[in-house]
Amino acid sequence: MSFDPYEFDRDYSVSQGDTLGQYTAKTFLWMVLGLLVTFGVAVGCWITDATIYAIIAFPYIHLVVLVATLIISFTMVRRLEKMAVGTAIALFVTFSALFGFTLSIYLLVYRLTAVVLCFLLTAVYFGALAAYGYVTKRDLSNLRTILFSGLIFLIIFGLLSMFIPSLEMFDRVICLVGIAVFLGYTAYDTQKIKAFYGYYSASPEMLAKASIFSALQLYLDFINLFLYLLRFLGNKRN
Repeated sequence: MSFDPYEFDRDYSVSQGDTLGQYTAKTFLWMVLGLLVTFGVAVGCWITDATIYAIIAFPYIHLVVLVATLIISFTMVRRLEKMAVGTAIALFVTFSALFGFTLSIYLLVYRLTAVVLCFLLTAVYFGALAAYGYVTKRDLSNLRTILFSGLIFLIIFGLLSMFIPSLEMFDRVICLVGIAVFLGYTAYDTQKIKAFYGYYSASPEMLAKASIFSALQLYLDFINLFLYLLRFLGNKRN
């Protein structure tokens, strides 16, 4: 996005259409839809062994999928204001489906019981922090610098770990950092829903696109929290 909604006054009662509660509900429904698509694709690929066949046929397919998801997310961030609502929806669903393939790889690595447990824990932690972010009167925009610094640290470590094997203890510390960062982002991004609502409330079309964008941010918070919990607690298959 080319703006920071926190820089504008928050007037949550000027919308011509949805109330703040309705807008927030739609945003979380979009997020849930994205998660359903992702886990549906992941389970489907796992059950049919499509993931294994794809990796055998195209050894670097996971990197191609990763690049594709990065391009889609970057496009939504930079072009959201100019794209149609239908395009934003299509990109979000496509992103969710592609990430489903990536998640299916984790289903091959970790035991199903560990995946289910981590999913339930993620739902509980995510729900608690999302609720806090929505009801708190504290301005969480002050956390932005800390959270962004933590995110950059995780990205740099992730890139280095592709070339330098890490110690198990250090990897667990990184997982704890990742869990803390995305718990923080969950509260921060939930509160930001209100800021988007106040900023775009006069334009129903932009409000609809902002809802999808917020859903993408919350979706990524949930997925990343889930993956770090899985790495920290999950038992790998033998």
